[in-house]
Amino acid sequence: MRLYHNPRCSKSRQALAIMNESGVEFEEYRYLDLGIASEDLELLSTLENVIRTSDIKGDETVDLSCQSVVIELLKGNPRLLQRPILLSGAKAIIGRPPEDIITLLHEA
Repeated sequence: MRLYHNPRCSKSRQALAIMNESGVEFEEYRYLDLGIASEDLELLSTLENVIRTSDIKGDETVDLSCQSVVIELLKGNPRLLQRPILLSGAKAIIGRPPEDIITLLHEA
C-alpha cells in the first residue's frame, strides 16, 4: 500500500494517522518531494476528482475527462494531485474525508 501524503495538509495528516493506527504496512509517499510515481499515473488518472482544479493556473480550459490530459497534468505539476490518496494493488481511493481510506484497509 502506498499513501500519497502531503504533511502540510490536515486531511492528509489525518489519513496518515489512520494508517499508522491500522497496523497495516504501507509506504508514506511524499509526492511533492518525489513527484508522482510513474507506475501509479495510469491508476491515479482514472480517479474522479483526482485533480485539484482550484490549483490549475490560468484561464485555459482543461479536459479532465481525458485520461492522457490528466496524466500529463500530474507529471508536469504534482501539486495538482488531490490528497490524500491510498493505493493498494489495482485500486485507489481519495481520502476525502480521510476515513474513506478505511475501505481499502479492509482489503489488505
